[in-house]
Amino acid sequence: MNALTGMEKFSHLEDKIYLTIEYAKKLRDEKERLEVEVEGLRRDTATAIADKRIADEKVAALLAERDSIQLKVEAMLEAIASIDEEVAQAARG
Repeated sequence: MNALTGMEKFSHLEDKIYLTIEYAKKLRDEKERLEVEVEGLRRDTATAIADKRIADEKVAALLAERDSIQLKVEAMLEAIASIDEEVAQAARG
C-alpha cells in the first residue's frame, strides 16, 4: 500500500475545502438568481390576475350590451311582423 504523507493528506484536504467553498458560492449565486426569478414571476402573476379581472369585467359588459341589443332587435322584428300583418289585412280588406 502506498501511504500518503502528512503534506499529501493536508493538500488533499485543502483541495476538498476549496471545492466545497466553490460549490457553496455556486449554490448561493443560484439561490439569488432564483429569488430574482421568483419575484419576477410574482409580479407577472399579479399583473395577469389584474388583466384577467379587467377582461372579465369587459366580457360581462359586452354580454350585457349584447343582451340589450338582442332584446331591441326582437322588439323591432315583432313590430315589423305586426306591420306586415296589418298591411296584408288592409290589402285583403
